[in-house]
This record gives sequence, C-alpha cells and structure tokens, in this order.
Amino acid sequence: MSDAVLETNYQGLELVHRGKVRDMYAIPDHDDKLLMVATDRISAFDVVIDAIPGKGKVLTKLSLFWFELLGDVVDNHLITADVNDYPDACKPYAVELDGRSMLVHKTEPLSVECIVRGYISGSFWKAYLESPVVCGFEFPDNLQESDKLPQPIFTPSTKAVIGDHDENISVAAMEKLLGKEQTKKIADISIELYSRAADFARSKGIIIADTKFELGMLGDKLILIDEVLTPDSSRFWPLDQYAPGKGQPSFDKQFLRDYLSSLDWDKNPPPPKVPQEIIDKTKYRYEEALEKITTV
Repeated sequence: MSDAVLETNYQGLELVHRGKVRDMYAIPDHDDKLLMVATDRISAFDVVIDAIPGKGKVLTKLSLFWFELLGDVVDNHLITADVNDYPDACKPYAVELDGRSMLVHKTEPLSVECIVRGYISGSFWKAYLESPVVCGFEFPDNLQESDKLPQPIFTPSTKAVIGDHDENISVAAMEKLLGKEQTKKIADISIELYSRAADFARSKGIIIADTKFELGMLGDKLILIDEVLTPDSSRFWPLDQYAPGKGQPSFDKQFLRDYLSSLDWDKNPPPPKVPQEIIDKTKYRYEEALEKITTV
C-alpha cells in the first residue's frame, strides 16, 4: 500500500508521541509549538488495524473546517496548516506534510476524553442493555438501538494507552479528577460544540450520533485540541436512511468495526488482516463524509 502514510520519521524533529493515528513532533527552537501529523493509520477497538490511503488528509480537512466553524464556542490549538508558514526544520518534509498536518500550540491535554452522545449506540447501547443506568444517567427501559436521546449527554471516559481500552466514567468520577467547576465548564463546552455541529451536519444530510472531543490547557486557558468531528472520532449516519431499532449505515469506521466484529478476534493486538475491499469501502465512506459536510 505504497500510497498510504503508515508512519512518519522526520530527522531534525523530535518524535514526542506516536498515537493510534497521529505522530506528534517537537520542533527545535519552538518549545511552545508542536507539529501534528495525521497518518493514514486506522484504529478500531483501540487497536491500530491497517492504513486507509488519504485518510489523514480527510481528517485534517474536516478538523480545519470545524475549527473555523466552531471557533466562537472555544479557542483551539491551531496556529496554521500552511506548510509554507512552518518553521524551517519542517520544510524538508513539506510535500508529505501538505494537507495532513497542523502546526499547533503545545498544551497540557486533559486526563479524560470528552464524549457527547445525541443517540444511543455502540458501547453505550450495550451498556444500556445490561442496566438502564449508564455512566450515572438513568434512562427509560423502552429505548431502541439508535434512538435519539431527549437531549445530548456528556459521558467522559478515561484515556487508554495503545492496545488498552478506554473506559466510560461518570461525571461524578470526573469531578473527583478535575474538580466540579472545571468539569461543568468542560461539559458545557463539549455539549455546545456537539449541538452546533449536529445541527449543521443535519442540514447536510448527516446525523452525528456521538463524538469525542479532546480539550487541553494552554496556560490557564481551556482550548480544543487534536482532531475534531471526524469519522475517526464520531459516528456519522445518513439522515435519509435513519431507522431506529437497529444499527445504522455510516460514513465512519463503523463499517470496519462491523467487519472486525464478525471475526473470531478478541479485539487485542495483533489485529487480523483486513481485505482490500473493506479498506476501499472505508476510504470511500470517509471521503463521502468530507464532501457532504464541506461542500457549499
């Protein structure tokens, strides 16, 4: 898969973190900045599975779109995505970086992931089947899979290292970690971001069922970081095919998850080999989501 960027290694830059999708670099003489590179790696069930050619560029374009659209809700970490404005140490890699990278402010990421759900699906649906009380929220006992919730809810989770699984926690548990006032501020920002984005996406024919935000501290200021509202961090459903009572077709990696769930695999490394057909169909769904959301 020669046209996919599975991993980056840039001499002259210090690799400070290699995540499930992104490679983060420190830049000489720019201690307050980071270079964030979106590779084409794709993960599912917190395991890096394979690479989807061009996926990193889709994630970057979508994130840039949402950063601009939602910039009045909360500031974000973006400095520039124009490789011509990057520090000199990045210039030798400009061709590969173009379209799949951002120069960002260095922040202190929160210790939790900020998940907002507008519909009941995925792991949340499975938890609901076991108990109507999920993450501290009590729900009626007659919900169907993929039902719209009365209002969006904030359900934080712990952050897992690669190969481990994130765990949902209650808002009360988050308050013990970050304090009551900070937790409320984070929850309010997350729900506002989701609500604004969900309304916009719906006008484009897409339901955002749920999404995951990353927030961090820039000094004493709370800002939005990492990627935002992409098919990697969200469930995107086609509005015209929405039918509660079952799982929904999607524009995101749920297609890949469904394939993996059909296998005899324990969802721990190493991952199974993914057929080219599944990779191609996943790529198409990512590109379709980008086109639908960003086309005027």
